[in-house]
Amino acid sequence: MSKKLPTRQEDYSAWYNELVKRAGLAENSAVRGCMVIKPYGYAIWEKMQRQLDDMFKRTGHENAYFPLFVPKSLFEAEETNAEGFAKECAVVTHYRLQTDPDRPGKLRVDPNAKLEEELIVRPTSEAIIWNTYKTWIQSYRDLPLLINQWANVVRWEMRTRLFLRTAEFLWQEGHTAHATADEALNETHQMLDVYAEFAEEHMALPVVKGVKTASERFAGADDTYSIEALMQDGKALQAGTSHFLGQNFAKAFDVQFTSKEGALEYVWGTSWGVSTRLMGALIMAHSDDDGLVLPPKLAPIQVVIVPIYKTGELDALMERIRPIQQGLAQRGISVKVDSRDTERPGFKFAEWELKGVPVRLAIGARDLDAGTIEAARRDTKQKLHLPLANVVELVADLLNDIQLTIYNKALAYRASHTTRVETYDEFKAVLDGKGGFVVAHYDGTAETEERIKDETKATVRNLPLNEPDEEGVCIVTGRPSQRRAWFARAY
Repeated sequence: MSKKLPTRQEDYSAWYNELVKRAGLAENSAVRGCMVIKPYGYAIWEKMQRQLDDMFKRTGHENAYFPLFVPKSLFEAEETNAEGFAKECAVVTHYRLQTDPDRPGKLRVDPNAKLEEELIVRPTSEAIIWNTYKTWIQSYRDLPLLINQWANVVRWEMRTRLFLRTAEFLWQEGHTAHATADEALNETHQMLDVYAEFAEEHMALPVVKGVKTASERFAGADDTYSIEALMQDGKALQAGTSHFLGQNFAKAFDVQFTSKEGALEYVWGTSWGVSTRLMGALIMAHSDDDGLVLPPKLAPIQVVIVPIYKTGELDALMERIRPIQQGLAQRGISVKVDSRDTERPGFKFAEWELKGVPVRLAIGARDLDAGTIEAARRDTKQKLHLPLANVVELVADLLNDIQLTIYNKALAYRASHTTRVETYDEFKAVLDGKGGFVVAHYDGTAETEERIKDETKATVRNLPLNEPDEEGVCIVTGRPSQRRAWFARAY
């Protein structure tokens, strides 16, 4: 193997970037700010996608697909949304190239092929989708309309980092239409719960569910709800959002329906989404200085078997390993046998440790003769000797325990890095010291929020839904406050 990774303590950013590359998850592409997701990284994303898609469908949603390009006039229809994304938009102005007469062998934009109307490469799809909904929705019988899209979007970021912030990224975006405000609000909360369940049950990532402040709200929404997670460097990461759009897009695109009473009304909308940013969260929340630590539910390979043999013994050993491999596979466990004869066992151990495979089984003929198998947990590095007779059941139990242990470790980290403070000096000291979530009173004004951000680089992550009302005074202005907000420096 190549030299060790930078440590998290030495340089967290360098550790993250090197880990993404060395573990074979992604790499920078020839297109500035865009990434190539490699097969191992994409396999993790596929498992995320498959699980989320099943959860969406269980809640009644259907998948559809809408165009990548949005006519500028449609994009401008909802002014708040357009202004919110304007600085991040990529714009198509021409539709053809031609040979450059001044530079043989080169191409230039054909000046005669200018589009009549410029096209926005979607940064989000509300505009094109709500314009479509106008033709789909006529009556209350057409509601609710529950649509999800798996797609790519483009937001022209100036500072990029693999998975966390790239000019193009993969995501899903749900867009729903309802007859009443209550139905739309219930949908907004339901999908926030879906995201939280996925994060905690599958990513082993504890999250805080809450509502965003007005300044952090999605452009064009009446309210935005988020799940917020804490990374191992004490910074927060927004892991998913669900937006109550009110009637803003319905009015912008004239999406009306005839109610049961015969009245013509505007529909109520929601949108919600998660992206390949979840890959970054998965890496930063759990991994260590030796590589990835993957929750078993999302690991492309849950168990790797490394045969231990001498020259000439491999074929016979593989015959004895095969029933174990098949037994694990029949149990629904993804398993790989690393039978390469070009690398030594130590190299293989380090490679699969780097890739975060939850369980490693080292199997030699002597072990099989003795009726035991050596197992190594990726999360704790603990080695166990499992009886051969019921190894499949024990490995399945071990994977469940690893999933829970990874979650509990992340939960304990969050608990130890969540601090309630009463003064602005305490607030700043915690941020500059151990970091994490800082729970504090503030007066709820945009001015105070902006001042805190300017002076400390911390933002209100959200106002947790389960945080009780509590009278107090703002840590900055001393004005009355009715509840605490959760602040953090964030990605």
